[in-house]
Amino acid sequence: MIMAQRLLLHTLRCSARRATLAVGLALMAAPVVAEITAARYSAPTTRYAHGVLGDAIEYGTLELTLIDGKRLALSLPQDRVFEDIAPRLVDMDGDGAPEVIVVESSQTGGARLVIYDESGLRAATPHIGQRNRWLAPIGVADLDGDGFIEVAYIDRPHLAKTLRVWRFQDNKLTQVASETGLTNHRIGEDFISGGIRDCGQGPEMITVNANWTEVMATRFDGNTLSPRPLGPFKNQTSLKHALECKTP
Repeated sequence: MIMAQRLLLHTLRCSARRATLAVGLALMAAPVVAEITAARYSAPTTRYAHGVLGDAIEYGTLELTLIDGKRLALSLPQDRVFEDIAPRLVDMDGDGAPEVIVVESSQTGGARLVIYDESGLRAATPHIGQRNRWLAPIGVADLDGDGFIEVAYIDRPHLAKTLRVWRFQDNKLTQVASETGLTNHRIGEDFISGGIRDCGQGPEMITVNANWTEVMATRFDGNTLSPRPLGPFKNQTSLKHALECKTP
């Protein structure tokens, strides 16, 4: 009888050890979530003398903060800088965790729009093609309701004044539409005008026309861009009102 009780106790202890080991192995095998919670530029530099944002200082490093408190630093080579106002955190792939959208500029190729995650570069548009040629982001949204995220910017807001829309799909950015005669930045301003609004009928990109006389709203239906005037541009309050779905 005593021997049987000891055998039962031994069996229960072994089962408990195996269960504890299985839980431990499961915890060890669980993937670590590296979610980005914050991003900022650092390492100010004057190695790219363009000054489109009001001074000659750009940035050489993108610093990421993860949900576990860990910090990552992504530094560009000497021939590139972040020529931008601030990084933008947006969930581009629908997994619930944000990626980071930035503007990079090359000493030889000018600006491009880039998506980074905690592993590094995820996707990028081509460089514009010439030094001191910049782009100004408008915003990010599923502009045509197809389930994929688009990112919009003005290509050379002081020269070409061209709205370009790029779709993020299969870890690539593909241009899907463009429209001339629109802009969102004037040389020397340390901010970008406009953005994206949704007044109940789907997202619209808010910019101004090429000569800064009209506030413009532009829709994307999946194939074409359709800009329309909302009212006269008087100052930044006009754009603020448009983004708030008020009359400019």
